[in-house]
Amino acid sequence: MNAPAPPGGTLVDWLRAQDDETLATLLRLRPDLGVPPPADLVVLATRAGVRASVHRACDDLDSVTLAVLEAAVVADADTTPVAAAELARLLGPDLPAGTLDAALRALRARALLWGPDDALSLVPAARDVVPRHPGGLGRPASGPAGSSALPELLAAVTPEERRVLEALAAGPPIGRSRSGTDPDSPVGRLLARGLLLRVDSETVELPRQVGLALRGDRPMGQVPVAPPDVGAVDRGSGVVDRTAGGAALEVLRRLDLLIAFWAHTPPPVLRSGGLGVRELRRAAREMDTDETTAALLVELALAADLVGESDGVAPDWVPTTTADVWAAGGPETRWSAIARTWLDLPRLPGLIGRKDDAGRPISALSDGVRRPLAPRDRRRVLAGLAELPPGTAPASATALADLLAWRAPRRGGRLRDELVTWVLAEATVLGVVALDAITGPGRALLTDPDRIVAALRVTLPEPVDHVLLQADLTAVAPGPLETALARELDLVADVESAGGATVYRFTEATIRRALDAGRSAADLHELFAKRSATPVPQGLTYLVDDVARRHGQLRGGVAASFLRSDDEVLVAEVLAHPGTAALELRRIAPTVLVSPLPLAELLDALRAAGFSPAAEDTGGAVLDLSDRGRRTSPRRRTAARTGPPEPDAEQLAALVSRMRAGDAMAGVRRGASAATTNGSTLDMLRSAAADRRSVWIGFVDAHGVSSERVLEPHSVGGGVVEGRDAVDGAVYRVPLHRITSIAAVED
Repeated sequence: MNAPAPPGGTLVDWLRAQDDETLATLLRLRPDLGVPPPADLVVLATRAGVRASVHRACDDLDSVTLAVLEAAVVADADTTPVAAAELARLLGPDLPAGTLDAALRALRARALLWGPDDALSLVPAARDVVPRHPGGLGRPASGPAGSSALPELLAAVTPEERRVLEALAAGPPIGRSRSGTDPDSPVGRLLARGLLLRVDSETVELPRQVGLALRGDRPMGQVPVAPPDVGAVDRGSGVVDRTAGGAALEVLRRLDLLIAFWAHTPPPVLRSGGLGVRELRRAAREMDTDETTAALLVELALAADLVGESDGVAPDWVPTTTADVWAAGGPETRWSAIARTWLDLPRLPGLIGRKDDAGRPISALSDGVRRPLAPRDRRRVLAGLAELPPGTAPASATALADLLAWRAPRRGGRLRDELVTWVLAEATVLGVVALDAITGPGRALLTDPDRIVAALRVTLPEPVDHVLLQADLTAVAPGPLETALARELDLVADVESAGGATVYRFTEATIRRALDAGRSAADLHELFAKRSATPVPQGLTYLVDDVARRHGQLRGGVAASFLRSDDEVLVAEVLAHPGTAALELRRIAPTVLVSPLPLAELLDALRAAGFSPAAEDTGGAVLDLSDRGRRTSPRRRTAARTGPPEPDAEQLAALVSRMRAGDAMAGVRRGASAATTNGSTLDMLRSAAADRRSVWIGFVDAHGVSSERVLEPHSVGGGVVEGRDAVDGAVYRVPLHRITSIAAVED
């Protein structure tokens, strides 16, 4: 026999009494309840009480709402409805006006608590969500602690005994004491009088009644009613954004260095997956940064598909062809791609270097870093910063962590506070955060991704169109260069130092690299003359002319390859040089040599022998054969799912409508009388049509699938019954020969 419903009604009854908007809000706050779509409200109520779902629903509750939930557990609202006034008494006088009502609204909206204020009921699974000792109180006890004699017993305790009781009353109510076996000790005397209960030989527990009596008008102890103050500090929005612009450019520069480094010296993939510690250190040195930042950048490079595993038995970490497309974009577009990747990264780079559960160190790019809920926690930290005015930072990362912990104590697990520190550090490296304040591009990343490019463009310094040439064969860029000028300088010089001003170094090798790429000496002289704000040093002019004079006097082609030169003496010198003996050169004309070696190999060998050859195409133009390093095909990675997708308003409305229809069908089925066996189907349908009554029919559709419907027949004849569906209001026609059962529906 079913137990009688409590005065507050069952959860399903309460759900049926709610409007569609309330049910839609429930499904939005607890999206797991709608996957798969529940057939009716009974299924919805059943899912709402499942332990795992209740745990997930409580993850979003703040400290005050969780305290109200604990108070409901202490009041046993999961077995007997309680009044809101009783919860207010348990929470004490410190609770501000309206706070309890707001908490009850939050709990009702999630179907964790239901019923009117004078009869509130709690889902039983909530008892598994709260701590083992809700409110820091022990279990209720019988005997002296649960009798009317408790006040007299407490009045008779000694100061030593009261100190023991008050320590346990503050929570937790469990204590360890080896002196409990001594009947003359304070613990022994309290055990003898029933004010403490024995758990085992060394553990005692304070009964709930004693704890409530000692706490007085604050039965739940001190409830954290107010959020912690983050101690806002104004850094200045202009300073914050300018700092962010510099950080963004630095991230792009370091990623360029990583891609170039791995293109020529790709590190191997560990047999267990990931990147070795030694290889991470090498990457950090190449990018001129620490290992923590290097770990973040390699993780982002992999997630953005800029690097990937090469094919083969022994794969390496190699840049992908996507890296070339990414490198061709402007700094705003490139940074936007990296920032979006970081925000949705289902991994925690902060774990790299730590030990896993088996005691093994977690390596970069390995599965040990994977945490599907990382994007959610990352957004929470940024959202906390975004609540502050532009340019304003919390006093410390700890202050922000305390605020987020108050808002969602159950979020983040054991790494909850460390996550805040990690997110702030990573966001600072990227320029999403600067000086602990969220930047303009960071706000756009969080709230309006379509504005990221425009927001970053405002923070970046204006690109400069000139450099300062120095007599020591260097050039100083006083800021970020225009894209075209930066590419030309990267070709004709090497970066010697980077920072607010970038220093480029010209050498014979860099000049030859530009000439190999098709630039002429005249092109380089014109570049320096137009782009230098200082006079072109004579030493640089001489260097360009000297390299250009020797460059290209020899021309290579494919014979497999050939060499040609207008200088017959130079051709003879090449043939006679001892370093060219292995090249298998032979003379086919006074100015032409051929070799069976590939052209690139031939030119490298000639350069090693001290010559300065250049490659040419079939038209005689200079051909760029410079090595751009290895590439592999990109691996398109889909974003990790962090839970059921959040449905939109239209989907929620459709889901609520479907549950209402299913609930109505279930109600009709319960109200249908037993199927007739003696009367004919045709007679019952005609009678229902005449009396304008509904009937429940079971039938087999054209595909042979059994179905059911509640119809109000309009006409019966020609082997077909036509009527309006009692659930969705549509008109249906059902062949009589397909009806397998029929029953009248009671009012």
